[in-house]
Parts: sequence; C-alpha cells; structure tokens
Amino acid sequence: MKLDDKMVKSLNEQINKEIFSAYLYFSMAAYFDSLNLDGFAKWMKVQSKEELSHAQKIYDYIYDKDGTVEMDKIDKPAKSWDSPLSAFKEAYNHELTVTRSIDDLVDLAKEIHDHATENFLQWFVAEQIEEEANTKKIVDTLEMIGDNKTALFMFNGQLGSRE
Repeated sequence: MKLDDKMVKSLNEQINKEIFSAYLYFSMAAYFDSLNLDGFAKWMKVQSKEELSHAQKIYDYIYDKDGTVEMDKIDKPAKSWDSPLSAFKEAYNHELTVTRSIDDLVDLAKEIHDHATENFLQWFVAEQIEEEANTKKIVDTLEMIGDNKTALFMFNGQLGSRE
C-alpha cells in the first residue's frame, strides 16, 4: 500500500532531522578536535555517521512504499560550546527532541492506521532508548569528572575506542 501523503511529508521531515543530527554531531567533532580531544571527536564522528544511516533507512523506506523523498535545507549547527559537558548536554537534549519526533511519527501511523509504518518505526523507538542512554551516561560521567583534567584525558581515551 502506498504511503499516506501526510506520512510521506512527516517522514521527509524526519530525514531532515536525522541529517541535521549528523551535521550537529560533525560540528561537535570539529569542536572536540579543536580542543585536541580526539577521543571525543571520534565518538561524535561515529555518531554523525550513525545519524546519516538513520536518514538512509527512512529514505529507503519511503521508496519501498512508493513515496517520494524531498530534501529540505539543513540548519547551521553551533560551532562551539562552553565545555565538553555543555556539548554533551546539548547532544542529550537533542536526542530527547529526536525521540519526541519519532514518537509523533508513531502516533501519526496509529492515527491513520498505517501498520507497516508503525512497525518500521519501532526500530527507531528502540534506537532512541540507546541514543538517550549513551549520551546521558557521558553527561553523567563528565559531571562526575568536573575539572579533573587527568580524568578528562582518561575519558577521552575511552571514548576514542568507539567503533
């Protein structure tokens, strides 16, 4: 069955949000690279690629369901933050916003009785649990570290091991 026009529009908006997420995290990677926090930068680069894969997943789904993908402009992300903690707080809050957006898509799918799309979106629902947990754990760790540069250096190494 072909996708409802409202659903196609909403899924296209979600593609834009996922690409913005990638752009935001790539900007955060540049910020961390400017601070010589290569582990933090690597974590964000991996996250940026993951967000692009989310956009691709929705893109493919739209075409699988005989819809049309329409690209929109991508807003410019911030380029600097007050601290690594403030950057990760923004990342965490951004993930909360993405979760609300995915939830809205699920609500729309239920409203229009689009069971296939509702099923498709469950992957994103589960993914957002992981996204929120990962960024929150980093925020919590950075809050615990405080101004301890040795601990920050060690945590930088840990984040750099992300594949």
